[in-house]
Amino acid sequence: QQRHGRHHLPWQASRDPYRVWLAEVMLQQTQVAAVIPYYQRFCGRFPDVASLAAAPLIDVLSLWAGLGYYARARNLHACARQVMERFAGRFPADAATLSRLPGIGRSTAAAIAAFCTGAREPILDGNVKRVLARHFAIAGDVASAGTERLLWETAESLLPASANMPAYTQGLMDLGATVCTRSAPRCAACPLVRTCAARASGRVDAYPSPRARRAVPSRRAWALLALHDGHVLLQRRAPAGVWGGLYALPQFDSAAALRRAATPSPTSR
Repeated sequence: QQRHGRHHLPWQASRDPYRVWLAEVMLQQTQVAAVIPYYQRFCGRFPDVASLAAAPLIDVLSLWAGLGYYARARNLHACARQVMERFAGRFPADAATLSRLPGIGRSTAAAIAAFCTGAREPILDGNVKRVLARHFAIAGDVASAGTERLLWETAESLLPASANMPAYTQGLMDLGATVCTRSAPRCAACPLVRTCAARASGRVDAYPSPRARRAVPSRRAWALLALHDGHVLLQRRAPAGVWGGLYALPQFDSAAALRRAATPSPTSR
């Protein structure tokens, strides 16, 4: 990792738990290239956990706009407030306590602990799941409970007895992100090519197993565009859901409901 890994990422220069946590949450289900400008803007606007906790949620959501999975932003804000209220503004050092904070799962907690304190904890983000599934030819949907349990056991069994845990942890992430990629993996450049079961069987593309396709739900809605003196009427969405907490045009489940809302009552001004 020291010779071939990534060293240019803006959060790698810090062992501040706040900045490592911020990066790890943003990286959940999001590509590094998309995260970097958001991370830099967040650090400029909220340089520490106290400033993030004190900010109104709408400011956090507005700065997050475009990064997707808005529940992460709501959890980010809730977590910052809990760190201030429960831990006097200091992130817990152990992964078990970290994992009980909003928006921090087992893998994210382990990464924070490994990077900030050198804790000997296994991680299992999407890239690492792919590396382990291929190297050990672990079949099954990596999101299923049984397969994920096996991957966790494997990741834990591979932890070195003594090592530079930040470098080891970053190395696993780098291997999946730059070598053992989802498509067109660079097997010839992989340091594990001689022991990779998927490579030996010539079935690298078969691992991880394709995830079961879920039916995509559809929903019809009617939106109200109300204009007045150059202003647009917006309504804050409920806090749940993909777009929760953001402002949007008022929406209705039927055209009739929209017409009722848009029709002035006799007593309205």
